[in-house]
Amino acid sequence: MLFSALTAAVAALLKLPECLHHVWVSRWFLRRRRKRRMELRKERSLHKDRRASKDRYGEALDALLADLAKVNNSRERASKLFQWLINPIPIKAFFRETWEKKPILVQRRNPDFYKGLFSTAEFDRVLREEDVQYGVNLDVTSYTNGKRETHNPPGRALPFTVWDFYERGCSLRMLNPQAFSSTVWNVLSILQEQFGSMAGANVYLTPPGTQGFAPHYDDIEAFVVQLEGKKHWRFSFWVFSPANFDQADIGKPILEVVLEAGDLLYFPRGFIHQGDCLPDAHSLHITISSYQKNSWGDLLEKVVPAALEIAMEEDVEFRQGLPLDYLTFMGIQNSDKDDTRRSKFLSRIETLMKKLVDYAPVDAAVDQKAKDFLHDCLPPVLTPEELASSVKGAPVRWERGRVMDVGGCITPQTQVRLLRAGCARLCSDGEGVHLYYTTDNSRVYHKEELKSFEINPEHTEAVEFLIHSYPTFVTVGSFPCDSAGDKVVLAELLFERGIIHTAELL
Repeated sequence: MLFSALTAAVAALLKLPECLHHVWVSRWFLRRRRKRRMELRKERSLHKDRRASKDRYGEALDALLADLAKVNNSRERASKLFQWLINPIPIKAFFRETWEKKPILVQRRNPDFYKGLFSTAEFDRVLREEDVQYGVNLDVTSYTNGKRETHNPPGRALPFTVWDFYERGCSLRMLNPQAFSSTVWNVLSILQEQFGSMAGANVYLTPPGTQGFAPHYDDIEAFVVQLEGKKHWRFSFWVFSPANFDQADIGKPILEVVLEAGDLLYFPRGFIHQGDCLPDAHSLHITISSYQKNSWGDLLEKVVPAALEIAMEEDVEFRQGLPLDYLTFMGIQNSDKDDTRRSKFLSRIETLMKKLVDYAPVDAAVDQKAKDFLHDCLPPVLTPEELASSVKGAPVRWERGRVMDVGGCITPQTQVRLLRAGCARLCSDGEGVHLYYTTDNSRVYHKEELKSFEINPEHTEAVEFLIHSYPTFVTVGSFPCDSAGDKVVLAELLFERGIIHTAELL
């Protein structure tokens, strides 16, 4: 009946002869069916290609993080996640050929490769649900006609105002997405062990056809992860002075690329770069950064002053007075003079500099750098097993007028280990030994003071033993302490601070 009604309606519209009604409609249905079959085949083929691409390039981030949670060693976990980040480049090849040397582009043609890390929907959720402050968590910027501007009002960044800025062509930079996104927090907290320095991140959302920042360079190793849309990037020669640059200053680009969703761009510190949005698409990317203030020069800034202090205490040469007349032949106003006294003066400086090495407290300076790193670190994201076996997952609570589920006690037979390979470190300030740790850090950069407590001198060997034993669980009874009581006391202290967890639930 439906078919007859349809043929009559079509005949009325097209005024076809009665004998051709059924023929025409039958052919129309056949064409529709054939077209639908072709569309289904195309969809199946596209799905197959995407699945193959997914198999070839990676897996969904949530599944990857779930698998990584099962990895026993946090250093191995960091290596696996970093391999996913730069895939298909092998890690050893990357650090041998690319790291700190040159920019590199990874084009994947798989827009879903980084899916789940962050999105514009997540950006909107954060604005609506979190206390996002202009200048602290969010910057509104523009770069028009060679002029870079920041448009931050005071106070909280509410969606109504933020999206109005965006609609008017402004870029949005979220400065610490790990404070609002558990996934970004998890990724960065794992990666920081790969770099041995803080892993930070900024999220950038740019409207089509605009640019948010002037050409500039950064003092970080940068991994630009394209999440949505696409962005046009240009790189120019390496420089050594921080500044924004005019287009006329930087000349012809040495590299020019377009990033699309799923692509990765790495570039070392010092390269002038700028990114602009093409007219046909917005851009959302997250820049993962590392190795800030992690150079030989940064270490020497800590070594040299300490070495000078020690040398002046222990070596009379460093305390001897300067020549009475040195102001008459040294200094800028005398730098062009041909004076033998200048050569003698500079030779003395060279001799003292060479001697300074003998007084350099390198290990102490490295510990100072380590303390900075531990303060910068994000706290670890605990796996369900780690949570259940650490103090943070203890089921103790107040219920029905009394304390419930206090749990068992640590004994010499209890097996324990650090929560993470790099979550704690022994350092000395010359007077005592302190254990510095990251497990109580904040997701907001430096919101908390550096966490530490003094270690009893009789316990330092046991703490070193525990640190060097990772990732193996060791019994409390195996701690190299003088007594069984000391071993249990130390283990309880470390457990209560969230630095260790147990192999079995207490």
